[in-house]
Amino acid sequence: MGDAALKVLLDTHALIWANERPSELGPATRALLTNEETELFVATISTLEIARLAAARRLQLKVPTAEWCKRAAEALRATSLEMSDAVAVEAYSLPGKFHPDPADRILVATARVFGITLVTADQRILKYRGVSTQNARR
Repeated sequence: MGDAALKVLLDTHALIWANERPSELGPATRALLTNEETELFVATISTLEIARLAAARRLQLKVPTAEWCKRAAEALRATSLEMSDAVAVEAYSLPGKFHPDPADRILVATARVFGITLVTADQRILKYRGVSTQNARR
């Protein structure tokens, strides 16, 4: 993590934590997210997951979901990465063994296609050797 110009993709929970509960993030991750030289990205699958969680009332947002997602990305200076055909294909072409959750597959595929590090606390993703990761709790 010594690269000052590191490019990182936030997993959905890391995006939520960064905006709603930063204490959930570890000190190295907080430093990474506040470093002005870090290029931050969010995937549109995270917007879908946040909308799903809000609709199911598993995530309480103080503003409408679309507004929250826009503000969250802006607060972090994050760029949205939309799912491309390359990401869609990669999601089901991941090398080795990976669990079937479609959102996790899309997040990992997005990180792989764009060559960026995925910030996550998901142990299944952290154990997967096919993608560069940063443990969000560290």
